[in-house]
Amino acid sequence: MATHINTPEWVKDAVFYQIFPDRFATSSHVPKPKNLQAWDAPPTHHGFKGGDLLGVVEKLDYLKSLGVNAIYFNPIFASTANHRYHTHDYYVVDPLLGGNPAFFEMLEAAHANGFRVVIDGVFNHASRGFFQFNHLLEAGRESPYVDWFYPYGWPLNAYNENERPNYAAWWGLHALPKFNAQNPMVREFLWNVATYWLEQGVDGWRLDVPAEIDDDSFWREFRRRCKQVNPEAYIVGELWGDAHRWLSGDQFDAQMNYPFMRAALGFFGGHNLDQRDTIHTGLGYIQTLDATGFAQALTAMHEKYHPEIVQAQLNMLGSHDTPRVFTIVNGDLSTLSLLFLCQMTVAGAPNIYYGDEIGLPGGRDPDSRRAFPWHDEASWRTDLLADVRRFVALRHSTPALRRGDFRVLYAERQVVVFQRRLGDEVAVVAFNAGFHEHGFTVHQALPANLVSALDPAVPLLRADNHFTLSPRSGVVWVGRS
Repeated sequence: MATHINTPEWVKDAVFYQIFPDRFATSSHVPKPKNLQAWDAPPTHHGFKGGDLLGVVEKLDYLKSLGVNAIYFNPIFASTANHRYHTHDYYVVDPLLGGNPAFFEMLEAAHANGFRVVIDGVFNHASRGFFQFNHLLEAGRESPYVDWFYPYGWPLNAYNENERPNYAAWWGLHALPKFNAQNPMVREFLWNVATYWLEQGVDGWRLDVPAEIDDDSFWREFRRRCKQVNPEAYIVGELWGDAHRWLSGDQFDAQMNYPFMRAALGFFGGHNLDQRDTIHTGLGYIQTLDATGFAQALTAMHEKYHPEIVQAQLNMLGSHDTPRVFTIVNGDLSTLSLLFLCQMTVAGAPNIYYGDEIGLPGGRDPDSRRAFPWHDEASWRTDLLADVRRFVALRHSTPALRRGDFRVLYAERQVVVFQRRLGDEVAVVAFNAGFHEHGFTVHQALPANLVSALDPAVPLLRADNHFTLSPRSGVVWVGRS
């Protein structure tokens, strides 16, 4: 176990925006094949809409207006899947996205505009079209690459879905043959992919299902090589629960913080959650939380790992693997606003899944991957968008919200109040998730000069630290001790 833990400094100041490349934006400068789905048509498992990386370049001003300063891309490499988790070539950006030239143009433009760029690494499995696996399909048991995978018999059954694949495959899916990560050649191949793209200028990796490469030595060497190229490279794993094994400073910097998402939904959404689809995803069933339960969850989140890890966690309200948060909360905009405010005021880097800031709806995959409705601004929830912009700006302007310590000041019924402190700066954050006005008294000493950071009409805390919160509201006071 590592005794000295460091995570990238820039991540602690980052607000991420997650882009599913086929669905975010399209540019006329990237040639398109004819057989694309209409942009506003319901998404399907296999259909492509033609989003590309130059389209992202053309929307950088929008992202800047939102206040985000980092982008996490779902997979970009050549693939026959619209989500591109079926990798054909780890060194070739998908031609539908504009290929390598478009990627490097996007990377240069993003960096010039102050954005960091993190890309998705799918290293547990490849695809049937990956060269070495295709070699097995063609040459059979005599292929020199036979030990890159786990074949159980011959010939390989790669396409008859009425019978199980006779090789190891992710979740038994024929299309996703699992790498033999114990093979030194495979290990070198994957490590070289990781370092190559860092050398090209990407700022980090989001790792898909990394727990399925059940080998700490693999990930320790992965980290060593990545940090050797760029000590500030961000390594974040898709880990849905407890992640101590990987978050001890010698493997990953952080996890995708789905535990935060579950707790926040359980408190702010409460009983008004549509869980018909959540139970079919990694979220599972979301338990309703009262103030005490939510305060305990937040405290655990801030104390569970080393502070360096806590400040680098990727805090989610949704992703490509969950139903849209708008749909989970039954379209309740007050819940969405409270969720975003909470996301921007706890430790860890917030991650906004594209379209969540305008209330884009959607059930589970593929419905959670709808195209961004650029040509239908009438469908945008503009009040929510305005709130998100204010909350992001608040986070950027208040160092205590990014790097401060955490302490619960009050938790009763549906009201939670917590404090973030960094040096002499203090931020007090109060939420009333209930439907009734609630008075509370903070018994700890607070600075006398706390002022509302979001709404000037909200008064100072009284000298006796007593205040009344309106129903379904959130308040942030900032001052100096």
